[in-house]
Amino acid sequence: MITFLLCLSALIGAYFVYGKYLDRQAGIDREKPTPARRMADGVDYIRMPRWRTFLIQLLNIAGTGPIFGAILGACFGPVAFIWITLGGIFFGAMHDYMSGMMIVRGDGRSLPEIIGRYLGPGVRDFVRVFSIFLMVLVGAVFLLSPAQLLGTLVPSVPQTWWVGIILVYYVVATMLPVDKVIGKLYPIFGAALIMMALGLLGALLVGDYGIPEMTTFHNYQLDPHALPIIPAMFITIACGAISGFHATQSPMMARCVGNEKECRMVFYGAMISESVIALIWAAVAMAFFGGAGSLSRIMAENGNNPAWAVDVTSRGTLGAIGSVLAMLGVVAAPITSGDTAFRSARLMIADIFNIDQRPLVRRFMICLPLFAVGFGITLVDFGVLWRYFAWANQTLGTIVLWSIVVWLASRGRNYVVAMVPAVCMTYVITSFMFIGEQFLGMQNRVAAYALAGVATLLIAAVVIKRILPYLSKKRDLIVD
Repeated sequence: MITFLLCLSALIGAYFVYGKYLDRQAGIDREKPTPARRMADGVDYIRMPRWRTFLIQLLNIAGTGPIFGAILGACFGPVAFIWITLGGIFFGAMHDYMSGMMIVRGDGRSLPEIIGRYLGPGVRDFVRVFSIFLMVLVGAVFLLSPAQLLGTLVPSVPQTWWVGIILVYYVVATMLPVDKVIGKLYPIFGAALIMMALGLLGALLVGDYGIPEMTTFHNYQLDPHALPIIPAMFITIACGAISGFHATQSPMMARCVGNEKECRMVFYGAMISESVIALIWAAVAMAFFGGAGSLSRIMAENGNNPAWAVDVTSRGTLGAIGSVLAMLGVVAAPITSGDTAFRSARLMIADIFNIDQRPLVRRFMICLPLFAVGFGITLVDFGVLWRYFAWANQTLGTIVLWSIVVWLASRGRNYVVAMVPAVCMTYVITSFMFIGEQFLGMQNRVAAYALAGVATLLIAAVVIKRILPYLSKKRDLIVD
């Protein structure tokens, strides 16, 4: 319990301490007009209150990540608490906040266009394709997972019907102006997600549960050799610690914030909130099933299905009514992230080809092929789909971190706050890639780790070369 409470306190305190420090590094200007004020179009650029943009951002980035990922990550043991906390504060929330500020300063343009400004046109073109692919992949994942959950809750309705119903909703929500469906319904769902987490926190604190303490770095997976903490845990727990998907969602709220002083709450605060939700779910999973080792065994016996764990733990801690509310929250979160993923893909394509988004027919022409491809992807095995999503998600997050390094250096700010997370995540994604069976495999883990180290150094050297002119004052600092 002590480890859990310390981590929870650190996350909350970081918003007021480290968040304010990042405010200074971002150079917040309360008088500078935001894109919502300068470029209002009645569709995507619409000014909304801070509390509303915060709740929408939280729901957009949450999905099932901080719940499913935290439960699966808890199988590694209490070390998951440390990654969620340090990752949330110094990796994920910094990533979300700084990338959000970059996008606000860049007229709310889509992520690839912002990255290209700092990492070059070659990287921009790669990220354009990669990000659109990831958005459709996310949309497919968050189309299939809630359909599976709804099929479990209402077995009389076939899963394929739920897929169709959710897809129709995606079409409507993606094309309508942001203040029609997203602006009205998502704050309610966001508040419900927070209330669900608070209910579970209350059950942990007053119930007879023993939350494991962090005393060692022992890996409690049934086969720790096949799932080493580095890099597997850092890929498994993504949305609760750091996720590239978040930065793709930021343009939507970057086009809706009315003042730069709101950005810490909207971007940094939403990620800290998500980390708190992940921390609570990781604690609930370990405490309810009697420890990380027992959790790993029981999850394996039930097909490593986190949806099953959500149902069982919610029913056991919150009762029948609480369980229904929790499951509905778990259903709403991926649906709302799925439709904003497709919306982000629409905005990216519109930015690439400079397509005016005010005419409805143009929005529809962009969305139609995206939904068709997304539906096709749902026919792929979900386990394969999730693995591709997890690695692609963290890879994009790493690219965003390197762009933040250049952005901060180009403005004469402390780029080290992004450099350390960028180096760490580069090592994570490259080691995960080299350990994969398509490369060296787990039997050559030492060689894979070594190659990952070399790749990390090479990538870091390329970025450092790019920022050297700013550090030596041979290039004018960027003022945005």
